[in-house]
Amino acid sequence: MGLFYAALFLGTGASSPYMPVWFAHQGLSGAQIGLILSAPMLVRVFSAPLIALWADSFRHRRTALIFLGLGVAGLYALMALPLGFAGWAVVWFAASSAFSTISPLTDVIVLARARRDGFNYGWPRGIGSAAFIVANLAVGWLLTRGSPAIVLVWITGAAALAGLAARLLLPPDAVHEGDHRPGFADRWAGLGDLLRDPAFMLAVASAGAIQSAHAFYYGFSTLAWKAEGIPESTTGVLWAVGVSVEIAFFWFLEPWRRRVGARRLLVLGGAASIVRWTAYAFSPPLWMLFPLQALHALSYAATFLAALQLAEQLSTPRNASAAQTINSALSSGVLMGMATLASGPLFDHFGARGYLLMAAMCVAGTIGAVRLYWVHRLDPA
Repeated sequence: MGLFYAALFLGTGASSPYMPVWFAHQGLSGAQIGLILSAPMLVRVFSAPLIALWADSFRHRRTALIFLGLGVAGLYALMALPLGFAGWAVVWFAASSAFSTISPLTDVIVLARARRDGFNYGWPRGIGSAAFIVANLAVGWLLTRGSPAIVLVWITGAAALAGLAARLLLPPDAVHEGDHRPGFADRWAGLGDLLRDPAFMLAVASAGAIQSAHAFYYGFSTLAWKAEGIPESTTGVLWAVGVSVEIAFFWFLEPWRRRVGARRLLVLGGAASIVRWTAYAFSPPLWMLFPLQALHALSYAATFLAALQLAEQLSTPRNASAAQTINSALSSGVLMGMATLASGPLFDHFGARGYLLMAAMCVAGTIGAVRLYWVHRLDPA
């Protein structure tokens, strides 16, 4: 499972920081880049649950992941054609919509195995984060010596590898227990139960506001730092610092995380995010960026694990896939899309000051996280 996460994150380690560089190399403006990146995110709250319902129609959970990985590789390959802004937007929309569901669908498998086999979910997930660093540093190094076309070649190969790895590395766990395979109507009803649950929606929306505040960072930190004279190779190092502390959190802080609990972890993540993005808005010197990047352990890793646990606690086995995809669709979907869409014009007009909007989003998410203390279903048994 850890090796599958590695195959998956070899792609995101290149696409997250460097696809904006590829788009910019094609002559697109910040606003156009923001629109392309945000469009699939804005509808992910609809597309991701529907893909989850489709994925649950198979006998084995890994089957959908095989199709998704290979399909995304084909779509990425199409990006190499001179399609122009509109064409790239359509193809990226389809590829991103499909690729974004692979991780939450994998989380369902790994969380179930972690409970059954007694291992820490953070260990395999941390292996994926380590692969993110490898891709991050490697592509950053290659960009200083070659064309941004390497980004597209890299992510296409990584997506194909993920599709192959899903078949070879993931266990053939059944989607449904026994021989019962509920029809679309039953799976749709399970999705409706989640959408009508105010506690579930409060949890995922609060976590989503904090997580999606990374939008300006993901979309424009490379360009903002480049404008400040920081080369792509150093940007890769900075991103690697953030992911390194994320890995340390996943691998070594599991006992502390369990003592703290999901609600408190979400509040801590929100508070750290407010500090981080407010500081970035004022273009701190390079030496200060390193400790600020260390806050990624809370702004991302702690918030991610808290959201994962909250979605699991507030769902049932019949809608577990939908719960995790809704959670992902908000944090990296519609809220992330809105933030990314706003980030393009913000970067064009205000540069790094655009981080202040991200800080405001974290304030809203932290307030929602505090309100979860009144959800008694989440109280310790």
